Amino acid sequence: MNNQSEPKEVELSFDDFFNVKLVDLDMAVETKEEAIAHLSDLLDKHGVLSHQDDYIVTVYEREVLGITGMGDGIAIPHGKSDGVIKPAIAIGRNTKLIEWESYDNQPVNFIFLFAIPGDKEHATTHLRMLAKLAGKLGDVERVARLKQVKTYDELLNVFKS
Repeated sequence: MNNQSEPKEVELSFDDFFNVKLVDLDMAVETKEEAIAHLSDLLDKHGVLSHQDDYIVTVYEREVLGITGMGDGIAIPHGKSDGVIKPAIAIGRNTKLIEWESYDNQPVNFIFLFAIPGDKEHATTHLRMLAKLAGKLGDVERVARLKQVKTYDELLNVFKS
């Protein structure tokens, strides 16, 4: 039997999705819409998006389908679009809490905006990475450390530990 034809399960690393250029730990927006626009601007500016408007439409289409606020001040909005060139996550910590539909009915200030290409291969990667991130954010101690980070390296270390 030829094992070369069987797909290999690739280990997902936060290093593969996080990028210092896509992180704003001092974001200052007033609304959910401004947060999504700000973070999608980072994605666009740094070569992740080919059609920012198309991508933003998919983020809002996903928002209509269900809550992306995990609770504890964290939201994970996401969009899958042909307007996305490569998978990435833009991360923002807002200077104040903003209204966001969340499981604990509380506002958020930490947003992880996923950008995923529209093809099937990347859709699977998206789900795996989303599950990995959500699993890490389910740890109360990790979330407490996350809220104290001051640099990109500190942020990355929270997820690597």
